[in-house]
Amino acid sequence: MTAIRFVAMPTTDAEYLWNGGRDAYDRLPETIVSDGPGHPCRHCLENIDAGEALLVFAYRPFPELQPYAETGPVFLHKQPCARYAAEEIMPPVLTTSRDFIVRGYNENDRIVYGTGAVTAIGDIPAYGEELLGRSDIAYVHVRSARNNCFQCRIDKVKAPALVETGA
Repeated sequence: MTAIRFVAMPTTDAEYLWNGGRDAYDRLPETIVSDGPGHPCRHCLENIDAGEALLVFAYRPFPELQPYAETGPVFLHKQPCARYAAEEIMPPVLTTSRDFIVRGYNENDRIVYGTGAVTAIGDIPAYGEELLGRSDIAYVHVRSARNNCFQCRIDKVKAPALVETGA
C-alpha cells in the first residue's frame, strides 16, 4: 500500500503571480470576479466564492518545457491565501464535479500512457494510490474531465530518513 498526499500549487508560484509575475505564456494574469462555483483556487484548493476577485492565467505544472508539459488556464485567489495543508485528505476542489482525469507521469515528466482515466471523485484516492504503487510512475495529476485543466498533484508520502543516533 502506497500512502498518498494531495499537493497544491507551490507557494513560490502563487507569490510570484500575486507580486505581478507573468504566466507560462509571459503574459500578466487577468483579473476577474468569481460568479460562484467553478473557480477552484490551485493554491488553497478551495472554490473562489462569488464576488471574490481572482487571477486567471496560463499555468504549466512542470519544471521545464518539453512535449508533455501541458499548459492551461487555472485560477488563483487575487489576494494571498494559505496553501492547502491537509494533504492526506482529498481537497475541497475535487468535490465540485462528478469526475476528474487522473493520470500518471514518470520521473522525466512524461505521461505514462494507459494511466489516464476519467475517475469518479470517490475513486480518486484509490486510483492515485494504485498508480503511485507502480515503479514507472513518479507522480499523478488530477485534471478537469471536461477541460483538462490542472487541479492538483498526487504524490507518494515518503518516509522520513533515518537519522543516525550515534548509539
